[in-house]
Amino acid sequence: MNKSDLINEVCNYVNKKSDAQAVVDCVFSKIREALLKNENVTLTGFGTFRMAERSARKGRNPRTGEEIEIGQRRMPRFVPARGFKEDLK
Repeated sequence: MNKSDLINEVCNYVNKKSDAQAVVDCVFSKIREALLKNENVTLTGFGTFRMAERSARKGRNPRTGEEIEIGQRRMPRFVPARGFKEDLK
């Protein structure tokens, strides 16, 4: 499922496709804003979005085989809720 498919699914619950697109865009925007402020976003029964630090590490250029240094960075992470994890089994 991609964003367009999600908008079409939400459209089944609202009157217009433009309203559905506005809802989906707003949800994604608010999740993004919270993560950029280093806040967790918890959706009960679904999971939690949070920011995590990735430490610096050594990598390898696949084309040349040369070893390179990959710097430390922050990455968004998703941790599924317990019930969601159990549904996936």
